[in-house]
Amino acid sequence: MNHASAVMKGYSAFLDLECARTGERFPADRLRNLSPAGAPLLARYDLEAAARTLRPEAAARRAPGMWRYHEVLPAPSPEAVVTLGEGMTPLLEVPRLGARVGLPHLLVKDEGQLPTGSFKARGLSAALTMARLLGAREVAIPTAGNAGGAAAAYASRAGLRAHIFLPLDAPAVHKVECTLAGAEVTVVRGFIHQCGEIVARRASGEGWFDLSTFKEPYRVEGKKTMAYEMVEQLGGEVPDAIVYPTGGGTGLVAMWRAFAELEALGWIGPRRPRMISVQAEGCAPLVRAFEAGAEGASLWEQPRTLASGLRVPRVLADFLCLRAIRQSGGTAVAVPDEAMFAAQREAGAAEGILLCPEGGACVAALRLLRERGDLGREDRVVVFNTATGLKYADMISVDAPVVDPLGAKDVEAR
Repeated sequence: MNHASAVMKGYSAFLDLECARTGERFPADRLRNLSPAGAPLLARYDLEAAARTLRPEAAARRAPGMWRYHEVLPAPSPEAVVTLGEGMTPLLEVPRLGARVGLPHLLVKDEGQLPTGSFKARGLSAALTMARLLGAREVAIPTAGNAGGAAAAYASRAGLRAHIFLPLDAPAVHKVECTLAGAEVTVVRGFIHQCGEIVARRASGEGWFDLSTFKEPYRVEGKKTMAYEMVEQLGGEVPDAIVYPTGGGTGLVAMWRAFAELEALGWIGPRRPRMISVQAEGCAPLVRAFEAGAEGASLWEQPRTLASGLRVPRVLADFLCLRAIRQSGGTAVAVPDEAMFAAQREAGAAEGILLCPEGGACVAALRLLRERGDLGREDRVVVFNTATGLKYADMISVDAPVVDPLGAKDVEAR
């Protein structure tokens, strides 16, 4: 099957894959992981062809989901798409929270309202679409939690079997979510990169396709739709800054690439938002590399943070993340766990938004970014909440009074 020619029939303008380091191109005719250079493979599109039909007014008339941007997504037809209705999450004005942090034009893109409760639904929808199309029967993924839940759900939706490897200390709800979606779950005494090493060792022998972050080409394609939606919701504009929690970095890289596509499509001009990466103080390989002026990030030994999505000590696409931050004029910042959990409560009390710890980290970072001068008072800033706080309920203590349903006098009278 010549997949590239198959997709060029109007539904998608997908062309082929390109090595992120060397620029070497490869046909999308079979399942692929990393390039021969050991780097991520990234999708390329005929954007001139896509622009003929993917106009803002045309997208607005389509169903409200991420596949409304199908010209720049890798699927040959609507029938090929593996979907649970993902996409078009709200972009919420948060004036009370903004007033507290000194950013009156603050907005939150709430990815917690996606089908599997996190932004991972976008990437796994695209990844499982292509995995099924190219002949996968079983898939495997190392995960801190949310990616595993999405992989399990979308694999089942695609009719494939999923193997999920999670660290022992991943939130309990993630293990339950994967199990309910029919996946085979393995708990590992270690960190996510050690889960990844197990998947890498076993995948070829077991006949699994490895869905690890940046080890397959299409998760980044699904996540780039966050930028497409945001621009559409902002009426064709981009914000001054995007504050994004960064573990593996797929969303950061995806959105930065999306802005170049959006300009080529005629949706936006050359202006770009500053990309601001937020990590935990106990696991901040990108922040350390950024501050050192390095082009890559070294392994963070003994990561310590309760935010499972930020407990990623080795970043495969480190050079892509750092490139996006620097090219955009952005920055990277780390916050302590106490601050991110306090920010969860603050945002919930102020606006009713159930932030995940990673989203809380971004809100906690806002005050520091204001103090450092990285954000100005009049900046329009978009914070990404990457999952619903309900998925971390077992991490939140509730100190509530307990009362008898009958008053004390009524109890005595009886």
